[in-house]
Amino acid sequence: MSKADAVAAILVAGATLYAVFGGADFGAGVWELLALRSRDRALRERIERRVMLSLGPVWEANHVWLIFTLVVLWTGFPEAFAAIMETLYLPLALAALGIVLRGSGFAFGHTFTAAGAQRANAVFAVSSLITPFFLGCVVGAIAAGEVEAGGTGSPFGWVGPLPIVIGVLFVSSCAYVASVFLLDDCRRAGEDDLEAYFLKRSIAAAVLAGALAAAGLIVLRSDARAIFDGLFDEGLPFVIASALLGLLTLGGLVRGWSRALRPLAIGAVVAVVAGWAVAQYPYLLPETLTVDQGAGDDATLTALIVVFVLALAIVGPALVLLFRLAQRQALD
Repeated sequence: MSKADAVAAILVAGATLYAVFGGADFGAGVWELLALRSRDRALRERIERRVMLSLGPVWEANHVWLIFTLVVLWTGFPEAFAAIMETLYLPLALAALGIVLRGSGFAFGHTFTAAGAQRANAVFAVSSLITPFFLGCVVGAIAAGEVEAGGTGSPFGWVGPLPIVIGVLFVSSCAYVASVFLLDDCRRAGEDDLEAYFLKRSIAAAVLAGALAAAGLIVLRSDARAIFDGLFDEGLPFVIASALLGLLTLGGLVRGWSRALRPLAIGAVVAVVAGWAVAQYPYLLPETLTVDQGAGDDATLTALIVVFVLALAIVGPALVLLFRLAQRQALD
């Protein structure tokens, strides 16, 4: 494995962590958005409180992975970073706007009272839908070959069928992971009524995410045939793993499993991201820029690898402890 390949693997690792933890973060906001339609004010308030208790202690940790991924892409593969930013500036700007509004809504929603808090919570919830959708559009546009080395791709390539489908799939996947996480948290907290609420929605979200993934494969075959072929060649083990883990999660939800659900849901997402990365390899930008061609200076790649190993050793245990304490409701 070359240094460029190692840094690409680190990039995929960061993206995977953000897809899992950042995705759960966004998905919780999606459920809060859907709860706004309920006429039961007490239920809405309990869902808002559960989201706050589940996200509050690990809020910043969830989104560290986005910054990490961007920094690795910028320093390790500057040509790819430049092309993506020059071509997809509009969906990226909208995703960033969603992140800012969402953070503001989350903070002010638990500071204001009465009508002010309701408006802030609504901003948080709507932004939780906007951000993953546009991030999915970015990934879909890259896969469809709309981003070319040198930034010569169309700035409106992200509105095609594949980017839109991937954007919707991102939202549904976030809602799916979040519902499983929130279900687990409700069980640990002894909130039986909310447990039943999120159990039904976890099953619905799992079915919807699976259906959208199947539809996405059809569009992928049409708009990004090389990646489709890669998924059913080198990436086939990950496709199978994702499908099996998704079915196991769905079966576990129906049968009332408790401890295994969160790892199974995480595993399904990890398998999807890994399969996509393997299918797209060796390209950073399909058909126009490979990993080796887009790699930065050799010294920079070495520094990234060293920093990653050190961060894994120093920061990793602290993050594991933080998540374990949050999972045990010890940070409420």
